[in-house]
Amino acid sequence: MLKISHIIETVKGIVETRVGLVKQEIQKQFVEILSRIILLILMGSLLLLVFLFLSLSLAFFLSQVTKSPYLGFLIVAMIYFMVVILLFQTKDSLQIQKKTEGLLNNFIFKMKRNKNENDDEQLP
Repeated sequence: MLKISHIIETVKGIVETRVGLVKQEIQKQFVEILSRIILLILMGSLLLLVFLFLSLSLAFFLSQVTKSPYLGFLIVAMIYFMVVILLFQTKDSLQIQKKTEGLLNNFIFKMKRNKNENDDEQLP
């Protein structure tokens, strides 16, 4: 009788320890993914500022070249309008969607894949 209760307590302790380890692993993965998403948002914001200043610089340059105060801005606006039309035409392209999805998966979930590859290499 004593041995059965001891076995039950041991199994209970093992299960509780395993549950604790799984919780820690999930929390670690969540923090890694969240930090990568925050980094992606920061990079996107900074890239947006870079494009903004490059667009303004190009518009002022074209305004000086054309000697018209508004024509440079109109040319830059037309360039962006053509980019929007191109994106609109390719919005349903599965190839572009898969590339974008793959890029985001590679960036956000890279740590998990690397860990799985390392685990596979360690198996006998």
